Amino acid sequence: MKDTKEFLKRNSLPDGDQYVLKTSDKRFGDGAQYRFEVPGIQGPGPMKCLLEELDTYGIVIHRVTQTKGIMTLTDEEIEGMVELSEKHQVELVLAIGPRATYDTSASVHTSEGQRMGYRLRGQEQIIRTIEEVKRASKFGCRSFLLYDEGSLWILNKAREEGEIAKNCKFKISAHTGHGNPCSAKLLETIGANSFNPVRDVQIQMLGSIRDAVGIPIDVHTENPASSGGFIRHYEVPEMIRVAAPIYLKTGGSVAKNHSWETTDADAKKRAKQVRLVKRVIDSYYPEAVCSLKGSIL
Repeated sequence: MKDTKEFLKRNSLPDGDQYVLKTSDKRFGDGAQYRFEVPGIQGPGPMKCLLEELDTYGIVIHRVTQTKGIMTLTDEEIEGMVELSEKHQVELVLAIGPRATYDTSASVHTSEGQRMGYRLRGQEQIIRTIEEVKRASKFGCRSFLLYDEGSLWILNKAREEGEIAKNCKFKISAHTGHGNPCSAKLLETIGANSFNPVRDVQIQMLGSIRDAVGIPIDVHTENPASSGGFIRHYEVPEMIRVAAPIYLKTGGSVAKNHSWETTDADAKKRAKQVRLVKRVIDSYYPEAVCSLKGSIL
């Protein structure tokens, strides 16, 4: 294995998982190590409840992510979510709608076909993906959740060539199924602005991914029942130390699945989960630096 490990190092990649668990010296642009993200907020009503509940706790979050897809939102709903993001100084991430589970093929609903994740089938789905970004961009949204590597590549080209706004940002979902440094490097190379590895990635694996890339890593601190329902709150301090800059995706355990229709009451429960994670950080890694309110670039 020695030659293989040397080959990886020559290509600026780690030669194994990072069992030493060294402290990351990489940071967000504002110098912070971590930020909070709350996923699964599917419309302006729950988003308003979430943000107002967090205000009562005095807790800052930095991202709100919608997961069902832009095509499930009316123009008025997109406008409402953009307005809330501006008022509360959070980044709004809207998901691309076209995906395998919405497609006319039944393959993804079989035990074998599930392995395709949410990836796109056919060029028409790629065209619809670009149209989704253009539509949401008209209302001021600039951050998008992607499930397909090819759509990332072409959207990056569209961004470079001015077909879409040059300040658009692309977040890669855990549903693409990536969990190693080489995959992370590939995604960064073709335009990813942040990357969500598989949900059960271990801390030494996170460390090796951090060695390979500079973009933020998005990590689930907890998960819906459909993804195993496991909760990793006590691992969060080490996640921050080893994998900074990191987005802590929190509140997922409230949902039963990825596209869960979060109610107003659910949104308040997700806010509580953020509070619980913040307590663990303050108790076990109080020196960790969190981005201030409004630091979303």
